[in-house]
Amino acid sequence: MPFKPVRKAVLPVAGLGTRVLPATKVMPKEMLPVFDRPAIHYVVDEARAAGIEHFVFVTGRNKAAIEDYFDSAFELEATLEAKGKTALLDELRADLPAPGACSFVRQQAPLGLGHAVWCARDIVGDEPFAVLLPDMLMRSPVPFLAAMNRAYETAGGNVIAVEEVPMDKVSSYGIIAPGATKGDLIEMTGMVEKPAVKDAPSNLMISGRYILQPEIFDALEEQKPGAGGEIQLTDAMLKLMETSPFHAMRFEGQTLDTGSKTGYLRATVAYGLADPEHGAEVRQILETLLKG
Repeated sequence: MPFKPVRKAVLPVAGLGTRVLPATKVMPKEMLPVFDRPAIHYVVDEARAAGIEHFVFVTGRNKAAIEDYFDSAFELEATLEAKGKTALLDELRADLPAPGACSFVRQQAPLGLGHAVWCARDIVGDEPFAVLLPDMLMRSPVPFLAAMNRAYETAGGNVIAVEEVPMDKVSSYGIIAPGATKGDLIEMTGMVEKPAVKDAPSNLMISGRYILQPEIFDALEEQKPGAGGEIQLTDAMLKLMETSPFHAMRFEGQTLDTGSKTGYLRATVAYGLADPEHGAEVRQILETLLKG
């Protein structure tokens, strides 16, 4: 089979954000600002750095703000131009995706991550694609999906991000069964969703980034509901593993989960501290607050 590059990314953004209510009652959780921009902005930037050309957002009700965010804001741009705020205007325009680079498809019911990915099947078509979970902001010197994509260009098949977790926490995650290590990649011999500690094949959890072959859609088409009564992506990957190789790539940067209240706070503080213009002031504010 000829090699095909990864050009498209699926971003499942249909979740209700119940862990951060009431903030998400009328605002998509992906649009909550992490310091100076919505969380989804960071994820799209990571995908762009990996060479992604087309973004497929799997949305639900009350998610129109995401579509508006990745569109021109004529009134705002006209106001900035009239006031001579060219730096801000240039920044807004530089962040816009190219015309036709974004697609939006509805997931009408919350049937799980696997179902959300399956909803993108007709837009992705017959080519490999990335999946980025928008709750998880993954900070590292090299954008991690770009590193995964380079590994994929060498190994082919499917590449999954993994991170180490304490053994007593494995029952909260999808866990891989590792095989031989070859450079940056770990051969995968299996995976299990939320295993009991005694049954866990490792302490390597499946993190929020995937590169998958399009045959995953066939597996998802036939997939029965699994853990939590949902269509689990992990179950479909297990099926695909019978015919297509899987490798894991260990992420050793900083993962920030914006899907919980304290995780969201941690992400906002982390990006604030790292901001080249405001970082020193953010640190001073935090130190003052801690002193009471």
